[in-house]
Amino acid sequence: MGIRRDRQDLPEILTAARDAAVAFLEGLPRRPAARRPPAEHLAPNDLPERGVGALAAVDRFRSRFEEGLSGSAGPRYLGFVTGGSTPAAVAGDWLAAAYDQNLSNDGDSIATAVELETLGMLRSLFGLGDAFHGAFVSGATQANVVSLAAAREWAAQRQGVDLAADGLYGLPPIPVLGGTPHASVEKALSILGMGRRIEIVPCLPGRRSVDPQALDRHLESLDGAPAIVIASAGEVNTGDFDDLAALGEICRRRGAWLHVDGAFGLFAACDPDRSHLLKGLESADSLATDGHKWLNVPYDSGLVFTRHLGLQERVFHAVAAYLGDGPDLLHRTPENSRRFRALPAWMTLVAYGRDGYRELIRQNCAQAEELGRRLDASKHFDLLAPVRLNIVCFALARGGTAERDQLLSDLVDDGRAFLTPTVFNGRPGLRAAFSNATTTDTDVGTVARALEELVQKV
Repeated sequence: MGIRRDRQDLPEILTAARDAAVAFLEGLPRRPAARRPPAEHLAPNDLPERGVGALAAVDRFRSRFEEGLSGSAGPRYLGFVTGGSTPAAVAGDWLAAAYDQNLSNDGDSIATAVELETLGMLRSLFGLGDAFHGAFVSGATQANVVSLAAAREWAAQRQGVDLAADGLYGLPPIPVLGGTPHASVEKALSILGMGRRIEIVPCLPGRRSVDPQALDRHLESLDGAPAIVIASAGEVNTGDFDDLAALGEICRRRGAWLHVDGAFGLFAACDPDRSHLLKGLESADSLATDGHKWLNVPYDSGLVFTRHLGLQERVFHAVAAYLGDGPDLLHRTPENSRRFRALPAWMTLVAYGRDGYRELIRQNCAQAEELGRRLDASKHFDLLAPVRLNIVCFALARGGTAERDQLLSDLVDDGRAFLTPTVFNGRPGLRAAFSNATTTDTDVGTVARALEELVQKV
């Protein structure tokens, strides 16, 4: 049997995988930041009757697909907010796959204790108190789902409905308010049966930060009805922050739930020069963030924190004789089957500590500021917003959507950088997000030169 044979050859197989990984990672500085997929679709293949074995499978993947992979883990992939993976995180992820622990229950392994310890270190990194309880989920979108599910439970209880037991039937709509909610929040609300019904609150002039007075007036008009407020800690287009202290005070006074979407902005807490952006964070009822961004661990590493663990567990409690009824982490998230996804985070936190992450945040923010300065000084580009954290939001000085899209397409073909589009105050723009530990000041210059050269061809 092929599986048994490969078990005997496991050291050789893992060596082949190691060699492939090392070659790929060492080649990232030279790999194009993005790869355009082939125009033709890959032909579907039937499952082979006889397998070729693991070594041949590794070789076949590398020969067929590896060249088409992007440099998304590399230093000039500035689209979305994508970090790479630290060496310690890569080692942790490999070991998580090898250990393959069952994180449903804590009665047969110390793995749950590792996750709880990791959550404690992250709570410390973010400056959260012991009132916050955490869990690992697959990503920030899932963290928003979990947080808003608990918020929905809270709102239903306020209206005398046992939502976890009886469902949404007969429950009036729950107002959800926000200034600049991320698309994943709308997706989460859709999943939860609440609809994509976010009531947009005006922002401060020239900002992507909600106007606290406008929010206060909106909540006052609800006459005490339970509402959910979505705050941004690191708005996705500009890196702007809502005034969490002001919003927290308003939500307490008006009886609203405050959820903070801090997918990448929560990491500003690592740097004393930027931690003031999170003043008032402790007033949040729930928080969402993402490890694959500034923690620089592999994908599949979202985090949710709550001050209302009982409500969250009421939503996600799993009842079955074989599961037991202990304080297991499966009762905090939608998943019963839970990967040992805390291990890469544990590894990187222990390996590099608070100092390492302080240096990473400062480095990336300085690089964003430098690119912003270069673009602001260029006659070809306009800076659309101040660089407040790690995101540079800008536009072509002349031209609209078609010219912007052409420049982004040319960047993909050029390979020196990858950026993503945006719209700011109705103007088509571009955004560059710095969140990779391997990005250097030289890379910033490379990105700036690529933009300058290519924009003149548009």
